[in-house]
Amino acid sequence: MSKHIEKLKKQLLEISEVVNSFRSEAVQVKVIDRLLDAMIESEKGETDGVDAFNRRVRRTRQADEDENLSTNGRKKPGATKVLNQLLLTDFFNSSHSISEIADYCKESYDSDFKTSELSGILLKLAKENKLRRERSDDNNRFEYVRA
Repeated sequence: MSKHIEKLKKQLLEISEVVNSFRSEAVQVKVIDRLLDAMIESEKGETDGVDAFNRRVRRTRQADEDENLSTNGRKKPGATKVLNQLLLTDFFNSSHSISEIADYCKESYDSDFKTSELSGILLKLAKENKLRRERSDDNNRFEYVRA
């Protein structure tokens, strides 16, 4: 078992430079996860690890592309674009929590964003004085309103 761990450590050191070149931690985690899956499959002798990795990447990319396509075949707008469109409307004339904003985006723009996807963009808009970020007295969470 320790030989296996030592082998794994050596392999991780070899790929760490490539993995760390990605800025996004989420991308780094996905790359490592897929590499480890491919290594496990190749050691089991079920299939060639590289082929399994390539198939999985192709399948995941296709699923991501399909998920981002709207009904008319175009890509859905991202969270930044949707929030900037919301700024042009009267939506932010009253204060809204992140979850309310995410729900509104889902209903009005057919864009299902996680609150974590919106929080950074909302904070940026607040720092740019496009929105005000206020703590709610009711639930001690932040709400966003036009500045």
